Amino acid sequence: MIRLGGIVAALVLVADQVSKAFFLDFVAQHNPPVVAVTPFFNLVQVWNTGVSFGLFQEDSDLRSWTLIGVAVAVLVWLSIWLWRAQTRLVALGLGGIIGGAIGNIVDRVRFGAVFDFLDFHAFGWHWPAFNLADSTIVVGVGLLLIDGFRPNSSGT
Repeated sequence: MIRLGGIVAALVLVADQVSKAFFLDFVAQHNPPVVAVTPFFNLVQVWNTGVSFGLFQEDSDLRSWTLIGVAVAVLVWLSIWLWRAQTRLVALGLGGIIGGAIGNIVDRVRFGAVFDFLDFHAFGWHWPAFNLADSTIVVGVGLLLIDGFRPNSSGT
């Protein structure tokens, strides 16, 4: 299972970094850096210095390196969980989470913030901008939840 999770993590990391490089260049060519794709979807340039949904966004090097340290500690824990995984669903989920987390860590190290570019809105509601790494983390957690609710699931 560790091989499956590792392959998923590597694929997610590469896809995340390629998509961020492409869209960072693409969106930066527009002033302001917003590209309306559909009436409910834009490509934007948002730098998230905090965590999920922009929490803890105070601007300091200590905060940035603290978030990186916490993320690395969580990655170690997730990697141990992956090493012990008994099901493909758990390996897929953990691989997605690990790959996405590494992708966002790469952004924090390179830029001091995470580049988010997917912006959905409809009927007066506006979801915070996110990226491919964020999406794979959410899908990975969903797969872990599905595995946890399956009968006879080992959850490890």
